[in-house]
Amino acid sequence: MILIKTADEIELLRQSNMLVSTTLAELAKFIKPGVSTERLDQIAEAFIRDHGAVPGFLGYQGYPKTLCTSVNSEVVHGIPSEKVILQEGDQLSVDCGVIMNGFYGDSAFSFEVGEVSAELRRLLDTTRECLRLGVEQAVEGKRVGDIGYAVQQHAESNGYTVVREMVGHGLGRHLHEAPEVPNYGRRGTGPKLKKGMVICIEPMINMGRRQIKQESDGWTIRTADNRPSAHFEWAVAVDKGKADVLTTFSYIDEELLKQSN
Repeated sequence: MILIKTADEIELLRQSNMLVSTTLAELAKFIKPGVSTERLDQIAEAFIRDHGAVPGFLGYQGYPKTLCTSVNSEVVHGIPSEKVILQEGDQLSVDCGVIMNGFYGDSAFSFEVGEVSAELRRLLDTTRECLRLGVEQAVEGKRVGDIGYAVQQHAESNGYTVVREMVGHGLGRHLHEAPEVPNYGRRGTGPKLKKGMVICIEPMINMGRRQIKQESDGWTIRTADNRPSAHFEWAVAVDKGKADVLTTFSYIDEELLKQSN
């Protein structure tokens, strides 16, 4: 069942998602060659707890960490580890969730580690554009298929492929609510979007083939051809005329700009 949120509930969801946004911006200060993904996980957990929330992923269906940290050909659900040390030129997708005032926040951002290749930067830029185009479709009266179509069209027209098995989702008192929000689809199909629905739109776009495989740890999803994948995610409330975006990347962008100057 698709749950419609009240205006008050949407404001609580906004607070949760803003905390995820600031957590990712805090992590941006530390993402550089030589840092372990375990260290990033520790920083995130402390930051979330210091702000009166609890990690949303820790213990979820047995997941052992606060963050999902997926490097290069890892699509999603990479487990932070002392053994995973970031290298110059890597791409790191950080997916973060919190629970605050009974509601989840959930967002992901793919970071460049040091100087990345032009080829990799183009993948990241295109995936972020896919997110923006998908979010533009999250308005009352459209359908879920309109979101997927917008994402798929932009990715494939730029020579990339769309992961099919992993999808976006509703968000509220539970991390994964109805409806599922695929990153591919046909316009005018799927559940109708209604004001007050809150969904996570999260393009997962591959440089190579779209096929994926699961690692032996039971969590990490990797591209079958071992080529890079990128992942960005926003939580949005469906509204009339324009989606109400509950997440922001502006704090991350400001931090990254500071570092580049």
